Amino acid sequence: MRETLLIVGPLVAAVLAALWPGQRSRPWFLPVVGGAHVVLVFWLFFDPPVVTPGAWLAFDPLARAVLPAMSLLFFFCSLYAVSYLSVRAERPNRAFVALLLALLGLSSAGHQARHLGVLWIATEALTLAAVPLLHFNGTARAFEATWKYLLVGGTGIALSLLGSFCLGYASLHGGGGGDLTFSALTAHGTGLSRPWVLIAWVLLLIGYGTKMGLAPMHTWKPDAYGEAPGIVGALLAGGVTTLAFTAVLRIRAVVAAAGAGPIADRTLLVLGLFSMVVAALFLLGTRDFKRMLAYSSVEHMGILALAASLGRAGVWAALFHVWGNSLTKGALFLSGGNLRRAAGGRTIDQVGGMAALTPWSAAMFVTGMFVVTACPPFGPFFSELLIVRTAFASGHRVAAVVFLSALLFAFFGLTRVVFAIVDGRPRTASRTTGRRFPEAAGVIVPPLLLLGLSLWLGVATPEILRDAWTAAVAQLFPGP
Repeated sequence: MRETLLIVGPLVAAVLAALWPGQRSRPWFLPVVGGAHVVLVFWLFFDPPVVTPGAWLAFDPLARAVLPAMSLLFFFCSLYAVSYLSVRAERPNRAFVALLLALLGLSSAGHQARHLGVLWIATEALTLAAVPLLHFNGTARAFEATWKYLLVGGTGIALSLLGSFCLGYASLHGGGGGDLTFSALTAHGTGLSRPWVLIAWVLLLIGYGTKMGLAPMHTWKPDAYGEAPGIVGALLAGGVTTLAFTAVLRIRAVVAAAGAGPIADRTLLVLGLFSMVVAALFLLGTRDFKRMLAYSSVEHMGILALAASLGRAGVWAALFHVWGNSLTKGALFLSGGNLRRAAGGRTIDQVGGMAALTPWSAAMFVTGMFVVTACPPFGPFFSELLIVRTAFASGHRVAAVVFLSALLFAFFGLTRVVFAIVDGRPRTASRTTGRRFPEAAGVIVPPLLLLGLSLWLGVATPEILRDAWTAAVAQLFPGP
């Protein structure tokens, strides 16, 4: 019952927010519901419920390992949203607030989905809910980015539906009953039709890999993240992509049970490294700091895919990295949103000297850049170090070298853009935006707290959180 409230509560609140008459008071639905969600999800985290084997929705070990990170990210973004929407009072916020709440409920459903069909429905609904959020600014470029997101994301979702049908047929063809719960598919793994399982894996990996933003299915990300408000970018990069990654982990467990685990791992390894290399190359050439964040997200989805290909220890490190990436990306997108509004531009040709105009936001943006490039002692440093150690220990030395090389070039690309917009004198766009951007507590404290949590994750990772990741790995690798 408690786990159901994680889904039903935000969805009911979304309806109430849509009906609420007050434009100024409506944004307060976000932190109220977000705070309640955090309390409930950590109650479940510390006191996990018993999972019924055939349940279609449950707060199972994998959900317990990742959903609290999404909940924390949403809560801090919701605190930021109150101040953000007061600044953007010229834009109607009815749909924006309602759909953000719907996004929280649908994400909770997707993370808890233990049925292939339920997972697809939650992901499809999440895709549709994000469309108006991307178009919040109402510009021509936002309209173009929204259509690209819808078309590319819709294609990915269509392929994942076809893959779901193929996996269902693999069960029927192998003498099973067509039960699409992950527990049933895994238990019946040896009886699944191997050719149909491999076809399903390719389609599902492309489908959910598109939602993750793995290269070459990443083409929607630069436009979508570049045009979306910082809150939406943070939730897409730190939350929605995490849902797609956990979907890949669940499906990979079924493929492994069918005896095709090595093939699945090789494809994840190749896609992960390719994504990192592509992201590094684009980071070396981009001049737009919001598109820079999109390519950074592509890089980190590649890191997750690579880690997932390295077995138990790799998946454990990937779950560690999910937390660090979610918290850090939240801080980067929120502080980057402050810089975008203060500067009136997005490229290094238009923006400069932000350390003088918005010292707090600029400092957090620079700090976030170092965190996301794996500088100690923040969380991403330790998770990426563990991934490299696992790669060397498992004999993937070439992959580890490519991994480190891509990280180095990504660091060069990120520092080139970040320091160009922070240092020096304010450029034309920065000087002509009217009154000085007010760095109020509402837009400074949330990203600051997210960076603080990322630091805490690195220097004092709680043992209970480590145990949760271990339990999730045991669920995904049930064998000895």
